Amino acid sequence: MTTAMLSLMIVLLLLGFPMLIPLIGAALLGFFAFFGGMMKPEIIIQQMIGGVKPSALIAVPMFILAADIITKGHSADRLLDLVMRFVGHVRGGLAVTTAAACTLFGAVSGSTQATVVAIGGPLRPKMLKAGYKDSFVMALAINASDIAFLIPPSIGMIIYGVVSGTSIAELFIAGIGPGVLILMMFAAYSIVYATIHDIPTDPKATWGERLTAMRRAIWPLGFPVIIIGGIYGGIFSPTEAASVSVLYAFVLEVLIFRSLKVSDIPAIALSTGLITAVVFILVGAGAAFSWTISFAQIPQAILGALGLAEAGPTMVLIAISIAFFIGCMFVDPIVVILILVPIFAPIVQATGLDPVLVGTIITLQVAIGSATPPFGCDIFTAIAIFRRPYMDVIRGTPPFIIMLLTASVLLIVFPQIALFLRDLAFR
Repeated sequence: MTTAMLSLMIVLLLLGFPMLIPLIGAALLGFFAFFGGMMKPEIIIQQMIGGVKPSALIAVPMFILAADIITKGHSADRLLDLVMRFVGHVRGGLAVTTAAACTLFGAVSGSTQATVVAIGGPLRPKMLKAGYKDSFVMALAINASDIAFLIPPSIGMIIYGVVSGTSIAELFIAGIGPGVLILMMFAAYSIVYATIHDIPTDPKATWGERLTAMRRAIWPLGFPVIIIGGIYGGIFSPTEAASVSVLYAFVLEVLIFRSLKVSDIPAIALSTGLITAVVFILVGAGAAFSWTISFAQIPQAILGALGLAEAGPTMVLIAISIAFFIGCMFVDPIVVILILVPIFAPIVQATGLDPVLVGTIITLQVAIGSATPPFGCDIFTAIAIFRRPYMDVIRGTPPFIIMLLTASVLLIVFPQIALFLRDLAFR
């Protein structure tokens, strides 16, 4: 029956159905095969509704709305200017600026695709003019956006936390260490690349210019202060932080920067609503699918067949990393989290692995997969934004993927990269 469910999903995907249909179709097939005569089909609907009931999911539309508001405002430009004033004069400074700006914007938006749009769009023409190859520029923008999936607020971590029952606050702080590590690796590679290709540098900014840029960026930098400081200072929960971030984004872009009008907000909210509807439908379908396979003990059968039932913690983490990385090369990250987390849950619990460490590794893997050919979703965002052919967009990605996979290995070997700040804050 496991083979039949998997085959049905693949066939429906190949026929062009959106991921919602394969998830529900496989759940219904499994339900009727295992429980057809014992339970009413309405229970599938109940499971779908139950999947979107957790209050933590309220944070998802709030963070998406905040990201939409600031993406259309001036916050990204001010963050870019701040970083450029401090590192623009060093060799590879413009590339380092891109990576650092993606990190800062990730702490504002929590979305890889919003980061590609907000940072990659304005910086690509500048980098091309400076002498960088277009393949390097696009690959840097796509892969540096992965940091946004790790730096809080991370929508991927919220979904993982809901599905696995893990503390979202602990997941948020655990993502900071790996995010900074990847930023340092990208910055080092950018400096080496610029040195080899003799990329010219910009004039060094004066301290007066730097102070001006700092003053202009103070308001956008308030986002991570509010989100991280508010959560870990005990002022509000991650869900409440999401609501506060929307209010802050509105005040910032409408009242302070005046980059948006109040009349612009309904259109932005409509866009957020459409994205949220897709996410929540997937979450509901994923909940029904997870309930079906869990009740039928399919995860235990799969893990036993793969020989993971008796594997140690390191081998389990490696298997999880490979599964999520490959999955997100083909399917949306949220879908992969919804499908695979319940499958690996029994073995994670049996081996005594820290669920926060597992969640951080999973978030990193889905971020990498999102920027990896053939079907990483960030690649197609870049195609739309940069208006370049598929092969041009992915040509420069291999070095970045190697660095990201290296970061994954380091995280497995040295888990304190993620857990140090978590232990400092919560232990």
